[in-house]
Amino acid sequence: MTSLLPRAFGLCLGLSLLAGAGSAQTVLRVAGNFPEEHSATGAMTVFKDEVERLSGGDLVVQNFPAMQLGGAQENVDQVRSGAIFAVFTSIAYFTRSVPELEAVSLPFLFDNREKAFEVMDGPVGKLMDEALLEQGFVNLGYGELGFRHVTNSARPLTKLEDFQGLKIRLQPNEVHLETFRALGANPQSLDISELYSALQQKVLDGEENPYNIIYTRRFFEVQKYLSDTGHFFDFINVVANKGAFEALSPENQEAVRTAMRTAIEWQRTEAARVDLEFRDKLVAEGMQFDAISAEERARLREATASIAESLKARVDPEVIDLVLQQAAQ
Repeated sequence: MTSLLPRAFGLCLGLSLLAGAGSAQTVLRVAGNFPEEHSATGAMTVFKDEVERLSGGDLVVQNFPAMQLGGAQENVDQVRSGAIFAVFTSIAYFTRSVPELEAVSLPFLFDNREKAFEVMDGPVGKLMDEALLEQGFVNLGYGELGFRHVTNSARPLTKLEDFQGLKIRLQPNEVHLETFRALGANPQSLDISELYSALQQKVLDGEENPYNIIYTRRFFEVQKYLSDTGHFFDFINVVANKGAFEALSPENQEAVRTAMRTAIEWQRTEAARVDLEFRDKLVAEGMQFDAISAEERARLREATASIAESLKARVDPEVIDLVLQQAAQ
């Protein structure tokens, strides 16, 4: 009969021993807040398969995608407390404890996904990893959530003035909130788990997400207008509880890191492949798509140009300057 026991006193619940007829196996509980059909959920499966193969069965991964263990913020708190081993979610949910991450959330920072990952795979990413580690998180990789675009049920968005007074949901990221205040909107932070009902009940006019999230969460059912604002490029962050990760043997730590590299590479490729397919699906479901002209995009960029300087009041200016320098190269 199989039983689930703590590995040792003081270790997190996200890392347990599964004792059976053979040798004991360490169980890693991993949460995700993305729908089943999202590429991040697919990456969770890739990670499970790879880590179990590389560890020779010593590690067993139990995946809990699609908010099975609660909303995004709850999952982050569960990793922090050690209730689970790791989580796949947006970096926005770490910015309040690791404000350095806000530096890569600046509006119109990246022109394309290649530049975004060039920055995060270099010195900037290493700096973010160190900041996460100080808060008890081991970073395992950055995936693509993608460029974020605005939807709403009030009116088409084609120019700066159309944002005026729009009640829009944002992630809990102060840079994101400040950006939409600068555009004249009325942004409100809300967990993704509560968003559909808020839009359905007209508590909010709109939201902003990558095309894949807008579609897989079926926001097209409660939103009419879609614009390609592309105002932020958002990263998926995979982090583990520091104590749980360090309790693994060096061989199993390397198995986890190698498996996650494979999963992240797969996820980035898949996210890029299907990005515009999801936009087409949204239009096919009845959403009105309005493209933002180059002239209006320049106006949006100008209206939010001061955000980087205001962020220096909360984050080391050298961090922000490094991000801006790397993004501009």
